[in-house]
Amino acid sequence: MSRIRVTRPAALTALAGVAACLAIVVVPSAFAGTTIPTGGSCTIRPAAKNSEAPLSCLGVTASLDHLPAVGEQATLTVDVQAQADVKHAGLSVQLPSALRISGGGSGFVEPTTDAFGQHTSQTLALTPGTHSVTLKVEAVAAGPAQIQADISDIDRPDPRRAAHDSVELTVGTSKGSSGEGVSVTKAEAAPVHRPEPGARTARPVTPKSLAPAPVPVRASAASAPASPRATAAATSDAQVCVSGTFRNRFQSAEGGSWNGKANRDEPVSNVNVTLWGKPTAGSGTQRLATGMTGNGDGRFNLCYTPSASVTPQAWVEFQTQAGRMWSVVDGGGHLYATATYSMNNISSSTSLGNVYANDGQSRAWHALDTLNKLWWNRGSTTNCWASSQQDGHCTPITVQWYPGSTDGTYWSTGEDKIHLADNDPDSEHTTVHEAGHALMGKLYKGWWPNVSNCSPHYVNRTSSTSCGWTEGFANAVAFHTFNDTTYFWGNGSSMNLANDRSTNGIDPGDACEARVATALVDLWSQVDGGWMKSNTMMSRTWQSSFREYFVNDRPDYGLDSGSTAQNILYNHTIQY
Repeated sequence: MSRIRVTRPAALTALAGVAACLAIVVVPSAFAGTTIPTGGSCTIRPAAKNSEAPLSCLGVTASLDHLPAVGEQATLTVDVQAQADVKHAGLSVQLPSALRISGGGSGFVEPTTDAFGQHTSQTLALTPGTHSVTLKVEAVAAGPAQIQADISDIDRPDPRRAAHDSVELTVGTSKGSSGEGVSVTKAEAAPVHRPEPGARTARPVTPKSLAPAPVPVRASAASAPASPRATAAATSDAQVCVSGTFRNRFQSAEGGSWNGKANRDEPVSNVNVTLWGKPTAGSGTQRLATGMTGNGDGRFNLCYTPSASVTPQAWVEFQTQAGRMWSVVDGGGHLYATATYSMNNISSSTSLGNVYANDGQSRAWHALDTLNKLWWNRGSTTNCWASSQQDGHCTPITVQWYPGSTDGTYWSTGEDKIHLADNDPDSEHTTVHEAGHALMGKLYKGWWPNVSNCSPHYVNRTSSTSCGWTEGFANAVAFHTFNDTTYFWGNGSSMNLANDRSTNGIDPGDACEARVATALVDLWSQVDGGWMKSNTMMSRTWQSSFREYFVNDRPDYGLDSGSTAQNILYNHTIQY
């Protein structure tokens, strides 16, 4: 029997800054800020009006004077707007492989080139007003392309002192053939090559407790990802198999900085994969086999029994969905798909080696793979995201993202969907923070506390006990998943939020989300032996504050609230 202390669910009304017609609760962006701008006068909106992204003191706009075709040049103008003095403002510009810097750019460092294109940066001393810089760019290859510009206060990493903008275009092969925007929802695999020098290896995330066994196929086909110990089924001599490894090249805020993110080349785990083909010369396209990539290694092995000695045509397609448990969709709700080249006249098993996700979809695949890291550490006693749901009746986590998106960063209850802005997936902490809100929603079976004074909210400042609880829990989910206390934003900036009673710059008490977050992860790791018991408790009794969680509920469910646990809270300036 679930027990709650609020007599009715929170009214489904939009928070401040969201259009009043939306009948949903919008949970604000991860770490909406760290300090309140002087005088509260900063008004630059970094995202769409229905986003909970905070207003900023810095803004950036990138634009081209025209859309170049291959062999043509264009002028890229980057306008930086400031509403406050910023002594060290870092301006970063990144071009895709289809474009290159051909001139201009006074004050920029020498461009560097890697698998992601060209990157340059400079440091500016800004006063209120607009500062413009220009670069000459040349189109060198046809296809979808995205130019990115970021501005941030190097001394004060904070979403309220940072901005991001991008230009999306499809480069044509002849004059006048280039167009605005990109279409990357369905695309071919990226070229295969070795990782760039200096590319970082995957950051291991080890499950903190044994994951539940996967749901048997007969009970709920492909509902949950495969066990990390699962092996490919044995195949008969009559079968033909197509195998390989699915990988993604992406840029990660974790390990990077404002002027350069970490380049990574990693396998993509638990991805739905289909082998399509034409079994005979006169047949139409059919689904020959389905499966999922391996957990941790991205391997796939799709086998079928051919109806003729030679299969005329076949190809492999990967979609941004893991079983039916989580997915990443574009603005229209469509899954992203990367397909291999077509193999012709297949008569025996073949290996495709490494197959890379399409470059334009890189952030979608990164977000999908980040959720896989949370899945294996989710702390559920069932094969669902939360113990409040039973096998066969799970609800998924859905992420919406698309290139150039300004619709983020937040999770909404009404549609149970995470909205990520353009560069949000570069921060795994941001993706998991928003998934933490979705997880709490599932633990609470759709109920949500009446949250006050949370829009905007500041990670190191007092808000309200309800805001401190909901945001602190989401922060704790990210810290627990990655075993750290450092938050990374999508632009590469970061802040270590480890704290004790002597820490300056972080307000005391349970109305400060940083204090709640670090207290939670210490309780889970030092007292509870993980967070499964805590999550099970939260699936049965719902809390509106950290006080309710600690004082009222932990004792009822056999979780320590005695001197050891109280000392942990005391260390984080929380006393009950």
